[in-house]
Formats: sequence, C-alpha cells, structure tokens
Amino acid sequence: MDNDRAGKYIMSTGGYKAYVPKALPPQPPILLDTELVSLLSSAERGLGRLDGVAQVLPNPDLFVAMYVNKEALLSSQIEGTQASLIDVLGATKEKREIISDVQEVINYVEAMNYALERIIDFPISLRLLKETHSLLLRSGRGSNKSPGEFRTSQNWIGHPGCSIEEAAFIPPTVDVMNQAMGNLELYLHSEDGLPPLIRIALIHAQFETIHPFIDGNGRVGRLLITFLLCHQGILSKPLLYLSNYFKKNKTEYYEKLMDVRLKGAWEEWIHFFLEGVVSVSNEAVLSAQSILALKEFEQKKLTENIRNNGNHIRLLESLFFDPLITRTEVMELLNVSAPTAASIVDSFVRFGILTDMTPNQKRNKQFSFNEYLSILSRGTELND
Repeated sequence: MDNDRAGKYIMSTGGYKAYVPKALPPQPPILLDTELVSLLSSAERGLGRLDGVAQVLPNPDLFVAMYVNKEALLSSQIEGTQASLIDVLGATKEKREIISDVQEVINYVEAMNYALERIIDFPISLRLLKETHSLLLRSGRGSNKSPGEFRTSQNWIGHPGCSIEEAAFIPPTVDVMNQAMGNLELYLHSEDGLPPLIRIALIHAQFETIHPFIDGNGRVGRLLITFLLCHQGILSKPLLYLSNYFKKNKTEYYEKLMDVRLKGAWEEWIHFFLEGVVSVSNEAVLSAQSILALKEFEQKKLTENIRNNGNHIRLLESLFFDPLITRTEVMELLNVSAPTAASIVDSFVRFGILTDMTPNQKRNKQFSFNEYLSILSRGTELND
C-alpha cells in the first residue's frame, strides 16, 4: 500500500509536522474489485428503495422535516451535544430561553434547509460551505470561532484540551488548507469516471482531512454528503444521513480516516462508507414503512369510531409534522372553539394516539404522539 497515496506530513515553519493532502482523485486509481463493486450495487439499490418508499408516503415533506430534525440531533450528538429529540421539538415551540445544546441542533436544521434550497439553482461551492457554516455557528457554542470563514490559524484534533504536541492529527497549515480547498472545489465539478457514491466518499474524507474551519468541520462534512446526494439526483428528498452510522461506529470511523491519511487506504474507507449507506438506507426504509403503517392504523381507528371525523383526520395529519401539541394549538389549527378542541384532544388520548405529558397540570397541558416519536427517535438515545 502506498503510504503517500493520500498525502504526507511535512514540517511546518511552526516547528510541527502538518498534513499535506494530495488532490483527488487518488493515484494509483481506486481499485474497484469484485467485493467493492458488489457493495456499491447494494448501496445503490438501497438508495433506490429509499427514494421509492418516500414517494408513496402520504406527505413525504412531513417525513423529511422530522427526519432533518433527527439528523441534526445525531450529528450534533457526535460532537458531544447532550439533547434529546423531544428537547429539540419542545424548544422550537416554547417561548423560553433555549439551552446551548438545543440551539446547536436548531442551527443545524436551519443550515441544512438553507443549503438544500440553495443547491436547487446553485452549484455546491466553497461559498456555500461557508454560508452553511455561518448558520451552524451563528449562536451558541462555537459562535466565537469565525462562523462562515475558513481558519486563519492552525488547528489540530485530539482529546479535549490537548496541545498541538499531543494531537492525534494535525491538518494542513493555513496556506496549504486554502490550496487544498481550492482543489476540492475543482474536484466537485470534475468528471473522473468514478461512480457518484464513491466520489462522495472521497470528498467527505478529503474535507475532514483538510479541516478548513476552526470548529464545526464534522457537521459540515456530514451535511456535505446529503447535499451531494440530492444535488446529483441520487435522492429526490434528503432522507439519507450517515450520522447514526458514524455515531455507532465512531472509533472505526476515525480509524478508517486515519488509515487513508497514513496508509493511503482509500478502498477500505470506501468499503466502510458504502456499508454505512446500505445500513442506513435499510433503516430509513423501515422507518418510512413503519410511519406509513402507523398512519393507516390510526386513521382507521378514527374513521371506525367517529362519525364526523374531518377535524380528527386533519389533526392526525398535523401530528406527523409536529408530534407535540396543546389544546390551544388544536383550536387554532382546526379553527374550532376551545371546548371542541378539548373534546377532540380527549378523544385522541382515549384512543391512545396522544399521551398527556403534563398530567399534574390543569392549564397549558401538552400532549405527544408517542408512537410516532418512538419511530423517529431510534438511535438518538444519549446512552446509545
């Protein structure tokens, strides 16, 4: 294996060895052996099934909206954020000061939605990555670390508080970093004959190696995967997120990236990446199917038990977008009186669709669609 295939350490003027990555694509070229080609086919089929099941959901945009929240949470948890899905959903509804960990997740959702809208008409570029980063770090932790700007000083990766001498990895110096990001942008818009999924694997690893920001590189790098899948038409909706796979296999993820840098082990990294695509695609398909089955089950329950059920069906539809709700919100949503809203909510509790989250309160009661939340929350548990 060519140890210099991906790059090498070079002594900097600061007296430490910083990594200098080679431009993509790798040389010698990626070896697409039988095993890798088979895995690539499985990954492509998995994405095809995921795209197909998304099309038959009653309202795929509602599923996407909640899935984006889940991805934002998982990606932020990798960075040490201590928040749950219900924390995030509750914070966006309540008029209270949002804790820093939850704010990070909310920023992530806004950054993702902004970029996905932008790439409809504009190419993925360094400018877009900076704009995304600016939204990610616009408030909360990291907001003092040059949001929206590439770094102008050396950074390094290691245990919290470690010195550069103790670092596990020292990314390129500032000058080399700027040149490497320019090369990466050229590669984004080039044609090298490699399958799109393999190109995305290469681009993610290269971005993480260059580490162009002071903070937030992991989150931007994971977002970049989603942007590329959508921009290249591999997915019509942003429904594939590898954060859960990276979270479950965190040690192996970092080891594979280091093996690329130190050993030129691109094929091993691609294998790991494609296994993640297969795994996460299958999980996402199961989640979508579970949600579809849940909607049909609950809707049947309402139609069989309530004669004039138009408002009940409307509320059920709404719960797949926002699974936390109050009686006041039901009143406003359905444009009904307070007693009618209370009666509808009570029927949802009686049928086991909603659960009273505030049983000891008489006013400002909040209710949750627990069955739906349990599907969405798979893999987001803090002790997972």
